[in-house]
Amino acid sequence: MTLFLVCAFTAMMSGCQPDQSTEGSPGDVVVPRGYMDRLEQVHVGRMIGFGPFVGYYFRPEDPKDLSRLHFICFNENRFYSSDMPDGAKLYEGTAVRTTLPQADITIPAQERINPVFFPEAPESWRNTRPDPQDVFVHFHSCYNGAGPVRTGYWLRHLAVADFTYDMGGRVGKESLLYHRVRKGPDRGFARIIEFDRGPGEDN
Repeated sequence: MTLFLVCAFTAMMSGCQPDQSTEGSPGDVVVPRGYMDRLEQVHVGRMIGFGPFVGYYFRPEDPKDLSRLHFICFNENRFYSSDMPDGAKLYEGTAVRTTLPQADITIPAQERINPVFFPEAPESWRNTRPDPQDVFVHFHSCYNGAGPVRTGYWLRHLAVADFTYDMGGRVGKESLLYHRVRKGPDRGFARIIEFDRGPGEDN
């Protein structure tokens, strides 16, 4: 199977710069060698993309196989936490590629990112989580030219520090996203299946 790894800032070019720095804030981050914010691959005969989304960078465990990824997540522009510095590393983790089964539900595609929380998600989708299921609680879809697809990645978040996950102060304790994070596996991460229609001029 032919695989393509594409950096968002070097689209249509092979590979990435050895080290990348996000610009425009005091908390500029240096992305380690081999990590990228966007992946493209041919999977089951079709081209699909994954990412980018704020602060996340991915690296395949095996350069020839995109079924398992390592990732890191930074607090870029204090997007995720109001009590951590701009650019601080929040998480390391693992992403496992999965295709959700067909279900009697319409895949939402109105916005760039369209969440389906676990209570509304089909049980067959929730059951595709890798083990241990109590830490693989967040799914983010890939996309093609027509919008979101059922293939994506289950993510396991391992916090590297204690902090408040409050979307940079934009949500409070009443939100399902809000939680106090302790160093280690983040079992409090919001249980969401997200469908991503992909970056575009109107997103």
